[in-house]
Amino acid sequence: MAANVVSGSGDSNKMLGRELPMFIIDAFSGEPFSGNPAAVCLVGDEDLSDEIKQKIAAEMNLSETAFIRALSPADDFDKACRFGLRWWTPTNEVNLCGHATMASAAALFNIVGNGSPQLEFETRSGTLIAKKQDECITIDLPLNPCTEEDPSSISDLIKATLGDIEPQDVQYAPGANKDLLLRVPDSMTRATLESLKPDTTTMMKVHNTGRIMGVILTLKGSKENGAVDAHGKVYDFISRYFAPWNGIPEDPFTGAAHTVLSPYWSEKLGKKQMYARQCSARGGDVNINVRNDGRVDLSGKATTVMQGKIFV
Repeated sequence: MAANVVSGSGDSNKMLGRELPMFIIDAFSGEPFSGNPAAVCLVGDEDLSDEIKQKIAAEMNLSETAFIRALSPADDFDKACRFGLRWWTPTNEVNLCGHATMASAAALFNIVGNGSPQLEFETRSGTLIAKKQDECITIDLPLNPCTEEDPSSISDLIKATLGDIEPQDVQYAPGANKDLLLRVPDSMTRATLESLKPDTTTMMKVHNTGRIMGVILTLKGSKENGAVDAHGKVYDFISRYFAPWNGIPEDPFTGAAHTVLSPYWSEKLGKKQMYARQCSARGGDVNINVRNDGRVDLSGKATTVMQGKIFV
């Protein structure tokens, strides 16, 4: 690992054990304090226990904390092209996290100075690839298609999420993160979608089987309903994401949710390339390319907001 990644001796904390580089990076945004913040920890060749990783994630208290190990060559973060990558929420490990993957790539490309043309991450969801393209980073994730779900079987969960609004479509994606997709009526505006206040406490009470671990709300974009960016470009679709079962009442931007949204809207709109926004309070934009090999490229910007050390 490059010795000058983070300055500061940390002498007063040496008795606590190891000191590891730690960054906070806002993914899917070119500006600080927007997009989705992820913590990124460079672990080195001596791995941490799962218990310590969970404690660090709880300490950081962000949607996800990513832990990276260089695999080839080992412990050489500025030269390696293969890495081990795992993700933890404040309460548990997850199988797939897109924004923390982008944040991990941004840490290696932009802070560590890794000059590899692409980075390969070995994860619980297989090998994920990240490439730097001008100001953007593109991550390659597996598609997670959904199938039609009977709304009557989860009516209490739908009501806790949408109140009296009837969803236009109900779908379920049984893949990595077990997501329920609720398409709200096309007549809804962006402002109304952003004003919805799902009862996340009731959501957990009425559904506790573990079959559903996240709920996606999504709306077809149009100029008329206000789904446009600051420059007037229309989003193909917009969304929000709630995962209280994972300790995340609302996620600012969810790359994994877009592995569900991308194939859904690609089929509905008849498009492979799309432009979308997750409409949380922080918000984030993404360019999407649905590939023919069962994968999707998600492209966006990432901004570093903190770098330092954590003592474990």
